[in-house]
Amino acid sequence: MNFCAIDFGTSNSAIALPHHTSVRLVPVEEQAVTLPTAVFFNTDEDSQAYGRAAIEAYVDGYDGRLMRSMKSILGSALAESTTELGDGSAIRYLDVITLFVQHLKKKAEAAGQRMLERVVMGRPVYFVDGDPEADRMAQAQLEAVAKRVGFREVEFQFEPIAAAFDYEARLDHEALVLVADIGGGTSDFSLVRVGPERAKHLHRKSDVLAHHGVHVAGTDYDKRVELEGVLTELGYRSLDAHGKEVPNRIYFDLATWHLINTVYTPRRSGEFALLRHLYAEPAFHRRLMTVIERRLGHALAGRAEDAKIAVSAGGEFTVDLDDVEAALEADFDNAALIACSRDETRRIVEAARETVAMAGVPANRLDALYFTGGSTGLKFLTDALAAEFPNAKPVVGDRLASVATGLGIHARRMFDGV
Repeated sequence: MNFCAIDFGTSNSAIALPHHTSVRLVPVEEQAVTLPTAVFFNTDEDSQAYGRAAIEAYVDGYDGRLMRSMKSILGSALAESTTELGDGSAIRYLDVITLFVQHLKKKAEAAGQRMLERVVMGRPVYFVDGDPEADRMAQAQLEAVAKRVGFREVEFQFEPIAAAFDYEARLDHEALVLVADIGGGTSDFSLVRVGPERAKHLHRKSDVLAHHGVHVAGTDYDKRVELEGVLTELGYRSLDAHGKEVPNRIYFDLATWHLINTVYTPRRSGEFALLRHLYAEPAFHRRLMTVIERRLGHALAGRAEDAKIAVSAGGEFTVDLDDVEAALEADFDNAALIACSRDETRRIVEAARETVAMAGVPANRLDALYFTGGSTGLKFLTDALAAEFPNAKPVVGDRLASVATGLGIHARRMFDGV
């Protein structure tokens, strides 16, 4: 059984191995079976760290480069480009992904005590919205990465369909289920017929009635929180002396993980320094320059994500900005999160509605709405989806591991005939 399944996610990743008559998730960081999709290039110690250790090394203040959300660059021109690591060296973005997938493979081989040559990898319904050629390129890039780390045979399965297999494994009857896989980078939906009798068949194409998705998910909510709840304290949407908004591109770059480091280049930081005269409120420009000079962009992005998670259950959160300016802070609550992300929520709900419409199935015919993916922790979002299909039973899967488990089930059927 020289095969495994890998869920390479925008925010978190996981691996499944065959185990007796089923599959098991592999511990990838101490006892944890999920690993934040993050790599830290430690230039102090000339080493790399992965997952939680990568984030901790960055927070602890080691010099280097933290990279997250690498999956989001697949299919873009950025994938083949290089990025500086902070010590004068540079690396291709695709090579960063290769290092991360290689790390996952080593963890799986150590856990299974055997070399792995075959893999089923998950993929979103669309890596890139509205661009089939870029979408094909993204899968080809990920396949090339898998082969580069030693997988001889690489198969792909749509992530929400994999989640449906995980749900199916616990059913004793047939059901029509809409799988909502809402992760860090994409929101994917599959309308699937599942059940114990259907599970006996390897080829399930006829059971997949429709799948659809949109490149809007958790990181987009993070971006909205940072823009509206944090970066307003640095001048986002502030006005110049003539009543016009100051240029906002820098704020969008500061709120996008893989673009934050571009703000720190000498050319761009020099340009921002010259914009002081545009700000009617000088404090905004001063705070912005402090963030650039102290390279606080990733720290602010992390605090925005913490705020999103904290308020999504209905509470409030105060973002500490003392390292930007003494005693500076920003308050944020669930109502503000819902208000600032209405467009993202609307697009996700529309994608769910379109999935069911594509299959020609009335919305009231659904038996279940199965939620998986880290961003299904946003209660207002799952409530909005459930309201679209009031007759469907909402079922919450393992938010971070359902896809990996389902991919493992599919891998067993494909490679082992089980």
